[in-house]
Amino acid sequence: MNHARHSAAITDIIGESVGNLEKLKLQAEIIEQAAGVIIDALQRGRAIYFCGNGGSAADAQHLAAELSGRFLKNRRPLPGVALTTNTSALTAIGNDFGYDEIFSRQLEGVATAGDVLVALSTSGNSANVVKAVDSARNAGVKTVGLTGERDSALSAKCDVCLKVPSASTPRIQEMHILLGHILCELAENAVT
Repeated sequence: MNHARHSAAITDIIGESVGNLEKLKLQAEIIEQAAGVIIDALQRGRAIYFCGNGGSAADAQHLAAELSGRFLKNRRPLPGVALTTNTSALTAIGNDFGYDEIFSRQLEGVATAGDVLVALSTSGNSANVVKAVDSARNAGVKTVGLTGERDSALSAKCDVCLKVPSASTPRIQEMHILLGHILCELAENAVT
């Protein structure tokens, strides 16, 4: 095994992530806008829904748990719900209506005006996530997108879209969880 080669790769990966972090600092204003959408909804007793596929599904579940459980403080639970976790709903809707409907159909059954949907997609073009945003907007649900740097269906449709300054899926996912943690921390501080 060539350890020097691995060391260089590790250094490069970390360097790329650090560069993305530095670029992300320049988006503080739009991050604050996204936090404001979530905080406003929580202060009004509304729910925050999360959806995404693959790693983004794991992030959706993680962030919903940060709200419903705790982030840094012991406080009342906040209504954070991942649309990615009910396997019976996902498989039944996917089977009966198509995979593109797995999030939108759930959202249509539970969300009401004033709620928020946080839609995660590294490409910004995942059909089921885009369809969920369409359903949310039709129901008066605010939408916050987390994507990569490219213009996409989500960046065009969401009320606020946080575009990670990268085209690399792993680097985008790293920044998505950072952004999610920032949103959760700001929300927790504002509503407790």
